[in-house]
Amino acid sequence: MSAPPKSDVPIITSHDLAEADGFIFGFPTRFGMMSAQFKAFMDATGGLWRTQQLAGKPAGIFYSTGSQGGGQETTPLTAITQLVHHGMIFVPIGYSFGAGMFEMEQVKGGSPYGAGTYAGDGTRMPSELELAQAFHQGKYIAGITKKLKTAA
Repeated sequence: MSAPPKSDVPIITSHDLAEADGFIFGFPTRFGMMSAQFKAFMDATGGLWRTQQLAGKPAGIFYSTGSQGGGQETTPLTAITQLVHHGMIFVPIGYSFGAGMFEMEQVKGGSPYGAGTYAGDGTRMPSELELAQAFHQGKYIAGITKKLKTAA
């Protein structure tokens, strides 16, 4: 969709998802929802859906928006439907990031649904606080994934 290729980023196919124990999906927001590129990726998972190969696997979501009103909560809310149809277990971070969730002195994306950042026109990089929240989310979901995998 007119985005330049990123040759240094590994590319997976939807069928590669069946090999994973859990997921953290990340994508930019377009008009308060996941980008069309990521939606197309999820649309390609029909075969996995039909056989429920992703059912019971934990999944989280992180995202970037162009502005404060750009979908920091609507994006994960609308993306959850993809997880639900696959039978995945949505793992929000809630307020487990502690005081960082209540920071009011600096610009910070994210919500109880997952880590986030404000990208603005694409030139703004995530702040240290946003990166810390994303790192927390990764550790948090990895821990839950490990517990579920061990219990199985």
